[in-house]
Amino acid sequence: MLQKEILSQMITFNKTAFDNAFNVMLALQEQMEKSFRMYVEQVPGFPVEGRKVIEEWIAVYKKGCTDFKKNVDESFKKVETFIQ
Repeated sequence: MLQKEILSQMITFNKTAFDNAFNVMLALQEQMEKSFRMYVEQVPGFPVEGRKVIEEWIAVYKKGCTDFKKNVDESFKKVETFIQ
């Protein structure tokens, strides 16, 4: 029984560490996105096509992050279920 508890605590710790690191990464990404948008707005000759490409890139990146987080959360649930 003790081994199950230790393993469960380890998984909880790893999930918490991942969640915290992921949230920090998202905060950094949002800050860089704001900074970049301010820069693009201030540059008068920045092409419209370039802005569209960048907006698409940001959307794809956000979707990738969301999908990654969902997959990791599902994996943690599977491991927790396996332990119990």
